[in-house]
Amino acid sequence: MQLTTDNTVKHKIIKLAVLSALVTPLSVNAGGITYKDGDKYLKVGGRLQLQYHQVQPDGGDTTDEIFFRRLRPFIEGSTHKDWKAKIQWDMGKAENENEIAVKDAYFQYKGMENTKLTIGNANFPFSREFLTSSKYQQLVERTFVGDHNYGTPDRNVGIHFTGNSESKKITWGASGTIAAIDPDAKKLDFDTPINANDDFNEGFMVGGRVDFHPFGKLKFSQGDFSGKTKATIGVAAYNWSNDGDNNTHTPGATSKADVDAVTGLEISGAFRAAGFSVDAQYNSFDADTVETGFNGGLYKNGTTTLTNAAIEGGYMINNTIEIVAAYQTQDADGYATAWNRTSVGANWFINKHDTKVQLTYRKGESLNGVENNDEDEVFLQTQFVF
Repeated sequence: MQLTTDNTVKHKIIKLAVLSALVTPLSVNAGGITYKDGDKYLKVGGRLQLQYHQVQPDGGDTTDEIFFRRLRPFIEGSTHKDWKAKIQWDMGKAENENEIAVKDAYFQYKGMENTKLTIGNANFPFSREFLTSSKYQQLVERTFVGDHNYGTPDRNVGIHFTGNSESKKITWGASGTIAAIDPDAKKLDFDTPINANDDFNEGFMVGGRVDFHPFGKLKFSQGDFSGKTKATIGVAAYNWSNDGDNNTHTPGATSKADVDAVTGLEISGAFRAAGFSVDAQYNSFDADTVETGFNGGLYKNGTTTLTNAAIEGGYMINNTIEIVAAYQTQDADGYATAWNRTSVGANWFINKHDTKVQLTYRKGESLNGVENNDEDEVFLQTQFVF
């Protein structure tokens, strides 16, 4: 008899919780649905990016695939004033034993004037293009300057400060983190230690950025829906040092090399007006391998200066169709020649960035710095953000 009573009570509690959720005031906006009760709230959302990718190497066979480029839900919420937490994971980027790739995983304090403190796995304040979410990119794939495979730090675990001046014409960020590098000699590939493979080098990284917005804050987003004149210029830098805990590649290897230290510098800018948008960025990275005489990939005699630059722009037609084009280039000490890419494309905005279709054609020349190693690529991607 007591068991039946307990089950009845449980059913009533569950029913009450469901009804409470349904009648709680909620707001719907880009990037999630929010259920709110005073200072307490729960926000859920995500993005789906279904991509078709075709590759035509010069003189080779065409290959293609269709896959979820990102399948990324998130949960954000708070039970206390001035605090929040967020968890975001990606099931489209699963590999090996990492069936789910952890992205954002942090808690944040917002009680300081014009400053936020974030603790956990979050964006490192380097590269305007990387800090621009994949939801808001003009091209289907980021250029060299925003690609974590080529010197730009990924999300990393540590302490992150972000803030702005009273007028919001100056914004800034500073972080101290633990960061991992995949020791692939063809890349300078930063990864979060949360999803680390067995041979990833780990170390400490510190860095920061400052951005100036003369006409008011220009958010990390590409394209121009508002038509208002906006501009920004930013500088950023970081230093990463191997802590020596996980150096696994022996002398004599050619495709893998443990990385000893990296310093990075960024200069970037953006402009928006009357439907036109332009983003430009230059990065420079100095990197050394643990093995001082290593030759291969990016490196020559155990060191490299990797530089990359990109300029991309577009014109918005009735906030529905955007024509885009871009040029990017990359060079390194180990390259025989610069690796260049030229892109053109179009975006169809059904519900601005929330629902859109993107088409990008990219022509690559001298891939990985090898002369006459060329390929053409086609990207077609549909996006739905909720």
